Amino acid sequence: MLSLRRGRVTAVVERHEGLARLEVDGAPCVAYPRLTGPVALGDEVLVNVQARALALGSGGFDILYANLTRGLDLPPAETAHVMKLPYTPVQHAVLHGEESADLPEALDALPVVACSLHSQVAAVCAGLAGLRVAYVQLPGGALPLALSDTVRELQRRELVETSIGAGACFGGELEAVNVYSALVLARERRADVAVCAVGPGILGTGTRLGHGGMAAADAVDASLRLGGRPVLALRMSEGDARGRHQGVSDHSEAVLSLCSDALVAAWPKDCPFERPPFGSYVEVDVTEWREACGGLPLEHMGRGADEDPWFFAAAFAAGRLAREFVAA
Repeated sequence: MLSLRRGRVTAVVERHEGLARLEVDGAPCVAYPRLTGPVALGDEVLVNVQARALALGSGGFDILYANLTRGLDLPPAETAHVMKLPYTPVQHAVLHGEESADLPEALDALPVVACSLHSQVAAVCAGLAGLRVAYVQLPGGALPLALSDTVRELQRRELVETSIGAGACFGGELEAVNVYSALVLARERRADVAVCAVGPGILGTGTRLGHGGMAAADAVDASLRLGGRPVLALRMSEGDARGRHQGVSDHSEAVLSLCSDALVAAWPKDCPFERPPFGSYVEVDVTEWREACGGLPLEHMGRGADEDPWFFAAAFAAGRLAREFVAA
């Protein structure tokens, strides 16, 4: 069941394209004006409080569900008729990229970096600086692209050129029905590399396959079937207290064990961790990863570059390896 409550907007903290951070009756709240319409101080609203009430990792704020003051009787997007989040209370029509582009049938060796966490994206893109990068967001974490401050910063610094919301994800510069069409859209936009990841946060049950990081396997499979060159950004850590995420995470091990031998994982040179017994690895020099990532938002589970260096070095290695594939 939805956990909704009525409230009033008591503060507008900041606004970005597609996102507003608010306070409703003093409690933090996020709004997506493309869904709910504009929001202003004093508006009467309905908010979904469930994640915060359950004290989940992603539950530090409520989500605006409806603006009763100025968000009713809103018209659909002009010419749009394909739904995002269909048959749910927040279904809405958006124009999909497949409807207006003459899409290629294959990727023609386009490198595709597959990430299992959103916090890998900044370091991956640092390794790709100077190339045309399409960011593809996949379900498995946050669905709205607008929630990502990281993607906003990467676009501001011209490290990401195009953003695409695949499947249930929404709010990208382009929308796609699935990861397959998202990748060929990236190719149609003349991207040099596609970087696929889930949005901020991750769904997880503590089991080998029941987590959002398996979206990386979807990206790898789609890339292989379409003639791309996938690179897995390994999730690894020396700072995570959970045993299954120390060294190479069991999330990455699951992807490696299920994917074809055609998949390669970027291995940062001099990394002290043990390699999983399956998968193919290419060693990558990451000596300059800190300098390349300077000023970027590097944070994973509250840990930065100093607390968990191999996490970010491994992501940077994936970007560097994809760069080599572009030059090949």
